[in-house]
Amino acid sequence: MAFWFLFILLLGLATYLMVQHSVAQITRTPVWLLWLVLMAPALLLSGWTLMYGPKQPPPPGLILWSIFVSTVLYWTLFQWGRRSPRDTQTQPQPQASQSQPTIQPIAEPIVRPIEPTEETQLRNCFPWSVYYVQNIEYRPQAVICRGQLRTKASNAYQQIKTNIEAQFGDRFLLIFQEGMDSKPFFVLVPNTQAAKQTNTPRREQERLTRPGLALLLLAATLVTTTLVGVEIAGVTLPPLWQIGSLFKVLSNPNVLFKGLPYALGLMTILGIHELGHYLTAKFYKIRSTLPYFIPIPFFLGTFGAFIQMRSPIPNRKALFDISIAGPIAGFVVTVPLLIWGLAHSDVVSITEKTRLLNPDALNPKYSILLAILSKLALGSQLTTKSALDLHPVAVAGFLGLIVTALNLMPVGQLDGGHIVHAMFGQRTAIVIGQIARLLLLLLALVREEFLVWAIILLFMPLIDEPALNDVTELDNQRDVWGLLAMALLIVIILPLPQAIANFLQI
Repeated sequence: MAFWFLFILLLGLATYLMVQHSVAQITRTPVWLLWLVLMAPALLLSGWTLMYGPKQPPPPGLILWSIFVSTVLYWTLFQWGRRSPRDTQTQPQPQASQSQPTIQPIAEPIVRPIEPTEETQLRNCFPWSVYYVQNIEYRPQAVICRGQLRTKASNAYQQIKTNIEAQFGDRFLLIFQEGMDSKPFFVLVPNTQAAKQTNTPRREQERLTRPGLALLLLAATLVTTTLVGVEIAGVTLPPLWQIGSLFKVLSNPNVLFKGLPYALGLMTILGIHELGHYLTAKFYKIRSTLPYFIPIPFFLGTFGAFIQMRSPIPNRKALFDISIAGPIAGFVVTVPLLIWGLAHSDVVSITEKTRLLNPDALNPKYSILLAILSKLALGSQLTTKSALDLHPVAVAGFLGLIVTALNLMPVGQLDGGHIVHAMFGQRTAIVIGQIARLLLLLLALVREEFLVWAIILLFMPLIDEPALNDVTELDNQRDVWGLLAMALLIVIILPLPQAIANFLQI
């Protein structure tokens, strides 16, 4: 019960930061009100749990209606307070009468990326045989060029990028996107990092990667995951506020060694996942930080790890490769660790306590892939009435599967969202993300373990940040890899069909 309310608190904090970051600048509706509307289903579920206890689940209709009403009310409040776009074009002022004093209004200065005299130079960067410019729109921090594409998207972007650099140097980043009418257009935005990138000494690179901070977080996470691993191994630790008793227990090296298998297994999976992103970003010469772990002294011992990319992604090919590298690298490490851990796990009987997230009595049939790997590791020991008491390494491997599946969800800025964006484009990726959220919500009605996951994804923005060349499509080989990644997601989250269970005799 305490863990559930702690999770709701963390979910509320994450939701508030998400709302503040994504919509605070484009709507006048107070952030706290939008946050309260988004959190209504989770707060309602918490109230139900507080009143009736965790053993009595709420009616599915109550959850569905609360999510529906919350979504509609959020959209209504957002649109009600939506800021109208500021007119960025200068309007001609009427000539003042000589008999009246001229009153000059105090206007905010309009920052234009280029001077009006430079428009001819800009138009010359777009050959009519490559991209015929029909309209140029000036925005405070962007110039939008709309027209007709007359050659391959990749050739057009490269040639116009070369022309822009020849005329304006490194003043601009050139972005190539598809509009809602499926017509591609170019956007020039000021390159604010140009001065920083012209002179990047070693000290600046160290400031970007922050190796000291990365090592400190790594060490802290090793400590917190080891503490959690000790409890997973069956050792009961005193509460954190009983520092003397806790230190007395942990002063025994044998106790700490019991927590290392889980800690090293989980951190290896998470670290390799982020290193996959990091090394691929370095391959494409994208400035990025080292992997940063997030330590917490409870729950799993960590909230995962992340990297930050400090320069734009050049094209959809790079977006795809960077996004898929993490889940694939993490999965490659997860499988052997999970098989070894399953082989050293105990087989127990299925009871009422058997749940998907119960490592002491886990039913492997809750996941297609988990069931197949369990049968491969345990063979005839696994029967139709068997559950698993997981070894600490198996717990780490099982969490690796969950991390892989969560990251592969094709929603917004998750790895799966980047993958479908790179494969199908931004507009189609938004549709796929919405469908994925609804399907997971329906699955949560059957499998309550997915409910919190479904709520988190429901409030996650669907729009993904575009690549510089966001029009050129992927090759067939990458499309196949993307489909295989989505297939991996399906075999992790879907339960084992009865036909396959009969074949495996489990």
